[in-house]
Amino acid sequence: MSAETAEKNRLLRIITGVIISIISILAIILGSIPLYVLLLVVISLCSKEFVKILRHKGFHPSLSIILFSAIIFATLTFFHRFDLVPSMLTLTIMASFLIVLFKGRQPYIVNVATTTLGALYCGWLPCHLLLIRQIGLTRIGAFQFSPSTGLCLLMFVFLAVVMTDIGAYYCGVNFGKHKLAEVVSPKKTIEGAVGGALCAIIVSCFGVFYTNLSLLHAIIGGILITVSAQLGDLSESLIKRDAGVKDSSDILPGHGGMLDRFDGYIFAIPVAYYYFMHFTQGTNVLVEFFKYLKGAINVYF
Repeated sequence: MSAETAEKNRLLRIITGVIISIISILAIILGSIPLYVLLLVVISLCSKEFVKILRHKGFHPSLSIILFSAIIFATLTFFHRFDLVPSMLTLTIMASFLIVLFKGRQPYIVNVATTTLGALYCGWLPCHLLLIRQIGLTRIGAFQFSPSTGLCLLMFVFLAVVMTDIGAYYCGVNFGKHKLAEVVSPKKTIEGAVGGALCAIIVSCFGVFYTNLSLLHAIIGGILITVSAQLGDLSESLIKRDAGVKDSSDILPGHGGMLDRFDGYIFAIPVAYYYFMHFTQGTNVLVEFFKYLKGAINVYF
């Protein structure tokens, strides 16, 4: 690749990234319906790309079941009907078997497994985007302009992941020498991973000024987010590598596909949500666990 072509691709990547960031930030600020619509677009495109990748491998997961399940998961999350999520998970697993049973297409077991995986990976995990945004809100509404705990925490996650990507790219290009996971992603380096993590942690420290997080929780949150984002990136690379595919698609100039762009968020958002809910926004789960152990010891001993 010539220097001119490389520079053009870099510029295209930056422009695309800026446009995606602007759209995402607007949806995050507006919340409610705009964020729900953005989520539907993302999970729909990711689901299609996921199926396309696996078909290249010779597998045939059901796109219709993955899409239907993903949309239902997002809708249940939007309306706070978490009581119905276990039912939907059950139906998704059963439907994955039934679609293979009636279509009769080999390989049977793999098609069932990848259909279920697609519904969870492209559907359920991204829904935690809405869960974080809804923290501290008491009503649904069409828009959610007013500042809230969820808005601040979601911006915290967004900035940490963005800085992970920027830091990893810059440090990898300029200082990268040691391969991070050569078999899965030959271009990623340890220096890039460390640089991305440091940038994310530094930015996360500023979260104390616009969230209700203490400095310790902001640092721990930043660490969890940047590590999970990089693991999410590597996990998607693992799928593509196994299928012999370079990019999930070419829908985003300079970035590849939607799955390529949001793979880090798919892992980072759920991890961040459960950390916030169980350690910073309510009763600390570790404290409750040790109280339970203490109570059990007192009863039996």
